[in-house]
Amino acid sequence: MDLAQLIHSIPVGYSEVLYNGKKYSLTRQDLAGGRSIKVFARELGGTDFISFNYYHTGHQDHLKPCEMPEQKVIDFLRDFQLLETY
Repeated sequence: MDLAQLIHSIPVGYSEVLYNGKKYSLTRQDLAGGRSIKVFARELGGTDFISFNYYHTGHQDHLKPCEMPEQKVIDFLRDFQLLETY
């Protein structure tokens, strides 16, 4: 899957996922008619988090991690497992 497919595979709203053997809360919020996506994941019972914005401008897509390396976001997107959607 490419980056856009990975991001769009995240359910809108609140979910719980497994990543690196740990459980995370995961929220996806679509804004501006779906041209902007905000994702935030927090390790439940821990301190790790994943946070990024994704923008689709029509000609180009932009991944904007929040205070973390882009590779951390990409690794999370490739490896998390959806447990439950609420």
